[in-house]
Amino acid sequence: MDGIIPVVEKKDFLRWFLKEFTLKKRECSWLLNYLMSDDDLMENVHFVEEAERCPKALIMSTNDVHTVPFCFHKYQQVTMDAEKAFHDIRMNPEEAIYIQLHFSGAKHNPNYIAVLEDNPYVPENEDLIAKQKKLAEAFLERSVQSFEEKELLRRIDEALDARDKETFLTFSQQLQHLRQHSD
Repeated sequence: MDGIIPVVEKKDFLRWFLKEFTLKKRECSWLLNYLMSDDDLMENVHFVEEAERCPKALIMSTNDVHTVPFCFHKYQQVTMDAEKAFHDIRMNPEEAIYIQLHFSGAKHNPNYIAVLEDNPYVPENEDLIAKQKKLAEAFLERSVQSFEEKELLRRIDEALDARDKETFLTFSQQLQHLRQHSD
């Protein structure tokens, strides 16, 4: 579900899909055929999950599922009118189009999975982000502590070399304090 899918693969998938399934709205078939007729448009087509989060999305359903037949999202505007979607695509061919197809077995269909891309508009799992942040903070804290400990050991060595008992005791106490608070 990553990377750039070649136009040929997207077209092959759509041909297979249109042959195997009947869309709830026939205008959807016309729209998909229109997209397949232009390689430049197909460059901008991306099959994703949660397409409603994308700036420009087509969501289509087949007869074998209980979901909305057709939905076109453009930013905050939503319409069920396939002709409006067609007009927008025709007038803005350079814009990316994110398509989500609802059909029986979609999540396990190897043909669909082969063309699915990660949706760049779906936020990452917030729990995962929080865990990663905690790990990064802990790593940073250990790194700073390690640096401070090495610096104190270096200064202790210098104090020993200089036979400076007072400085030695000061840095030794700081090292002991640092080690106590790290546990």
